[in-house]
Amino acid sequence: MSKHMRTEENDSGVDAPDEYSRDNVERYSNKRRKHSLRRSIVRGVVIALAAILVGGGVAFAFWINKVQSRMNNSQVITPELQQSLADTSTDSTPDTPNDPYYVLLLGTDGRPGETDYRADTIILARIDPPNKRVTLLSIPRDTMVEWKGTTMKINGVHTYDGAAGMVQIVSEKCGVQISHYAEIAFDGLSTLTDAMGGVTVDVDQHMKDTENFDDVTELEPGVQTLNGAQALFYCRCRHFPDGDYTRMRHQRTFIKAMLNQLLATNDPTKIVNLVDATADVISTDLSVSDIVALASEMVGMDTENDIYTAYVPSEPKDVDGVAYVVADWNALDEMMKVIDAGEDPSSLDVDQYGYVDEGSSSTSADAGADGATDSANSSPVATSTATTSSQSAESTASSSTSAPKN
Repeated sequence: MSKHMRTEENDSGVDAPDEYSRDNVERYSNKRRKHSLRRSIVRGVVIALAAILVGGGVAFAFWINKVQSRMNNSQVITPELQQSLADTSTDSTPDTPNDPYYVLLLGTDGRPGETDYRADTIILARIDPPNKRVTLLSIPRDTMVEWKGTTMKINGVHTYDGAAGMVQIVSEKCGVQISHYAEIAFDGLSTLTDAMGGVTVDVDQHMKDTENFDDVTELEPGVQTLNGAQALFYCRCRHFPDGDYTRMRHQRTFIKAMLNQLLATNDPTKIVNLVDATADVISTDLSVSDIVALASEMVGMDTENDIYTAYVPSEPKDVDGVAYVVADWNALDEMMKVIDAGEDPSSLDVDQYGYVDEGSSSTSADAGADGATDSANSSPVATSTATTSSQSAESTASSSTSAPKN
């Protein structure tokens, strides 16, 4: 039974809690407080926008259109992408605007003005406004797939068919309809972090990579507020015994921390200003009003307990001389049933390669270049993969395609 399901009277004799018990009264009070806070935020958005409109309606309309056009980057938000989103959501258009839906999030190594770049991070997010819940599923970028008759890594689909292709392949493999798309270049992650005044993260281990990074090359463990350059290093560094798996976990951890800070604000104008500050580095089909409304809906979310995280069950393998990540598609099918039901899928990764309990603030792996061997011996996944992991860490350090120098 999901931990979010209500306890009811059943054949075992376990009774539902008394409607007027102390616990229920406290839950009701908390719910009312959250509801009042949400209404205050929505009211604040309306008042703030109305004040701007009264003060200068034409100027405000111009500003909204300008921000909107910057976010709806025509090189990314193409008619092909819009068609892919429409095609995948034909049979599951939400009955109401608040029904759960899926968003494909991509992190790329592209820079402003570039048209050829790689999809470096792939996350399928399930957004559940009614229950104030988010699920983040990481998809390894080297996952082996078949695309139009050719075997390739899943991020190669982006090279061939851009965002539209990525929506199609992720929808196909995960068996869900994708309603929206958002893409951020890693340089944009730095901009976003700085625009927020930094993001506070509990860095789980010592991280060091002087071969692939120039600016920030090292982070010490512990709770700290990362600036843009540090956040970029934290989310991109993959100099670990298990390579991309720790990096994917760090990315999910960072997104959780970022959401925690964003949803803690009681000033709706900060959200509007943040959208403006990052409109040049984030490309999405969502509108400004969509983003502000979603942020307002999610205010009061318990970010510690209601952001679920998982990754596609998989392991690295050499296939005909090519280093792939081979997914267990049957295991993914079972995981997607749990995700689609709005439940926590993380337990399904426990026996998988690269698993670390994300509820823990530390891991047994050390990211230092000179500590790979020791950490491999103590890593939860190293019992059967220590040699492979160490080799992966060494090759990653010298040839990682995720590093800024490449």
